[in-house]
Amino acid sequence: MVTDGLSEQEARKRCWYVDTKGLVVKSRNDLAEHKLPYAHDYEYLKDFLSAVKSLRPTVIIGASGQSKAFTQAVLEAMVSYNKRPIVFAMSNPTSKAECTAEEAYTWTDGRAIFASGSPFAPVTFKGKTYVPGQANNAYAFPGIGLGIIACEATSVTDEMFFVAAKALANAVSEDDLAQGRIYPSLTKIKEVSAAIATAVAEVAYSQGLARKPKPNDLPAYIRSQVYEPEYHGYV
Repeated sequence: MVTDGLSEQEARKRCWYVDTKGLVVKSRNDLAEHKLPYAHDYEYLKDFLSAVKSLRPTVIIGASGQSKAFTQAVLEAMVSYNKRPIVFAMSNPTSKAECTAEEAYTWTDGRAIFASGSPFAPVTFKGKTYVPGQANNAYAFPGIGLGIIACEATSVTDEMFFVAAKALANAVSEDDLAQGRIYPSLTKIKEVSAAIATAVAEVAYSQGLARKPKPNDLPAYIRSQVYEPEYHGYV
C-alpha cells in the first residue's frame, strides 16, 4: 500500500487484527508491544464475527491455528459486503484451517477468492469446478534464495521480498484465474523460482548489494544456476 502511494500510517489503518481476546484496539491494556502499531481507536469487539460485521473487510486472513474460525456466518457476512470476498485460511495442517475450500465456496455462493496454507482438492459447486490455490512458501523462498546466492548479495532487503511477490503474481495465468486459483500450478515451480530469482538479483544490483559482476543476460545466468537433480546409475 505504501508503494501504491499511501503513507505508512495510512496503510496501517487499513489493517485490523483480532487475537484471542478480540479486536486489537487502543482501549485494551493487555496488548503486547508488537500489536501496538496496529491498535486502532475503535470500539472493543470481543468476537471475530462482530468485528467482521462492524468493519466490513474486503479480505480476511486466518493465521490462528483455530479450525472453523471462519464460520458460515462470517463468510455469509463477507459476501454480503463484497462482490468477491478474499478468504485466506492459512493455518496448517489441514485440520487447523480456518475453513475448508468447500465451505469457502459453498457459503459464499462460489464468489470467494480462496487460498489456503494446506492443500485442498478441487471443489465442484453448482456445476463449476474451483481449484483452490495453496499459499505455500515453496513458491517464494527457493527463488529468493537463488537470486541472493547467484549475485552474492551482501544483505537481504524488504524490496527483495516485495519484488518476489510481484514476480509470483505475474506468473498467474488467465487460465489459473478462470479456475479460481490465484497461484500458478506447482508444476511450474522451477519457472516461477527462476523469475523470482531474477527479480531479486535485479534489486541487489540496483541497490549496489551484489558482489558478483552483473552478467549481460541475467535471466539466462539465473537459469544456469538452477539446481538440476540428475541421478546417474553406478553401473
